[in-house]
Amino acid sequence: MKKLIALFTVVLFIAFGISNTVFAQDSKQATASDKQKTENVTEVTEETTEEVAGAARVERAEDPDTAAQESLHFVLKNKFIEGGTVWMSPVLLCLILGLALVIERIFYLNFATINSGKFLEKIDDAIKTGGIEKAKELCRDTKGPIAGVFYQGLDRFDEGMESVEKAVVSYGGVQMSKLEVNLSWISLFLALGPMFGFLGTVVGMVFAFDDIEKAGDISPTIVAGGMKVALLTTVFGLITAIILQIFYNYILSKIDSIVSDMEDATITFMDILIKNK
Repeated sequence: MKKLIALFTVVLFIAFGISNTVFAQDSKQATASDKQKTENVTEVTEETTEEVAGAARVERAEDPDTAAQESLHFVLKNKFIEGGTVWMSPVLLCLILGLALVIERIFYLNFATINSGKFLEKIDDAIKTGGIEKAKELCRDTKGPIAGVFYQGLDRFDEGMESVEKAVVSYGGVQMSKLEVNLSWISLFLALGPMFGFLGTVVGMVFAFDDIEKAGDISPTIVAGGMKVALLTTVFGLITAIILQIFYNYILSKIDSIVSDMEDATITFMDILIKNK
């Protein structure tokens, strides 16, 4: 009986081990099959993604608007090179120098602009509380042509109102000349830009006719190529003139505004001095 029980136990263990082994093999096979399927799906997905991306790139390359948009920032550089370095360089130099002077003037005029109404109130309060010396100190600590003109007037306050008025008028003219510094150079580069462009156009047309004469025939290729190079200098010259002209007019309007404000403030300043004398 004991032998039967032992034999039965051994058979059960063997059967249980075989079933576990078969189940494990089935599980491994199922896992391998699932992994293979997943890899196949991943490969298909990657291939589909690459095909879609390739189609999108082809579509983007075939789209003329997209191609033109992508190459827009290269147009000016390419056209500048096509126009020729000899005639394009002076035009570019005029633009750079003109813009440098324009930026300098804009900064100077912006720093020279103050609130004249509040400044006059401070001058009036300074004269009432601390006298002329305190008003002069306020003018020294304030930037701009208006403060400079007022300082010159206060410096001659003891000599009489006539001397104050002469000093204000004289130094006002000096300040106006300082506001207009470099305007002549800006106008020079403003005029030279399109002039160099037209000169390059004329010279390019002369070269184009020379090529026609050498070829002995009016070929559209020869004429179109020479004319394109010639006209590009005019285009860049006109662009230079347009840019500098806009800034030049802005600077002139800014100077007129400062001068008008300075004249009005000077009249009020004289009234303050007369009132506090």
